[in-house]
Amino acid sequence: MRRWSVYLVHAHLEFPPGDRLPPDVRELVRSSIVPNDHVEHVAVHPRSPSRLTLGFYLLADRLGEAEERAVRVCGRLLCDVPQLAAARLTGAGVPLMPLAFEEQPVD
Repeated sequence: MRRWSVYLVHAHLEFPPGDRLPPDVRELVRSSIVPNDHVEHVAVHPRSPSRLTLGFYLLADRLGEAEERAVRVCGRLLCDVPQLAAARLTGAGVPLMPLAFEEQPVD
């Protein structure tokens, strides 16, 4: 039996100047995820009227595979969802945790 891990991958989308995020962007993205995407959950974070971050919780064997899968899912979303067709993927990767969250040595 295959044992995958869950990875969080952020994908950043940007619409052209003058274009705006669709008002129902959360529903559009969530309803377009299919079982073969291996997405356990997707968080939708509008960053501005024209920028969006998608947080994909993906099942994968390794980190690189999870990032590749997020890029493929975004490519499909941009092709298959007419309201997202004008957007472009500006980056995708696992978010880094700030040093403040690292364990500090005890004196």
